[in-house]
Amino acid sequence: MKLLLTSGGITNSSIQNSLVNLLGKPVAESSALLIPTAIYAHPLAGPVAAWRAISGQHMGALSGLDWKSLGVLELTALPSLQEELWLPMLQEIDALLVEGGDALYLYHWMQQSGVADLLPSLRAVYVGLSAGSMVMAPRIGEYFVQWTPPTGGDETLGLVDFTIFPHLDHEMMPYNTLAHAEKWAAGMQMPGYAIDDQTALQVIDGAVEVVSEGHWKLFTP
Repeated sequence: MKLLLTSGGITNSSIQNSLVNLLGKPVAESSALLIPTAIYAHPLAGPVAAWRAISGQHMGALSGLDWKSLGVLELTALPSLQEELWLPMLQEIDALLVEGGDALYLYHWMQQSGVADLLPSLRAVYVGLSAGSMVMAPRIGEYFVQWTPPTGGDETLGLVDFTIFPHLDHEMMPYNTLAHAEKWAAGMQMPGYAIDDQTALQVIDGAVEVVSEGHWKLFTP
């Protein structure tokens, strides 16, 4: 799998260059689908934030790039639809863009929709923003639990062997400090990256490379 796991999206030229390298061609020649599902469950987001993400109206918006084609894939709708209405497009796109919000809500609907099982076989580059990145980890930690899944716990996809603390030192998130990240990491029992919105993690077949014009820290158990 090829992953670009960001905190704030495509916020600088280094992260955008990494995306182009993963795609193997310009964004303008690439097709993408955007998953906004996680946004609806976050207390600071909701429908207005979903529209801003879909229309590319926030800094770093995954949909804000000059894609050749861009569609919206709403996970909550998929269980009621025939697969032939959405599966072929998912298998053919160049990039799957997964917006932020609540990581556990996103994980729940990835499972319910069947997309979780499809991810390892997709040819698309997976591009995550905040919760869209966190969901790839084995778990997110109690620090980030807001929406509670029916099964409880903080487990997520486990398609990478580390976890992510996003939005490090963000001016609108006063508790996302390095000190809080250290406390979070102490309870994770696995490697964890604290990354700011100018940082992303490029993952190719499990090998991680930090792409940053900001600051970050790797915690090891």
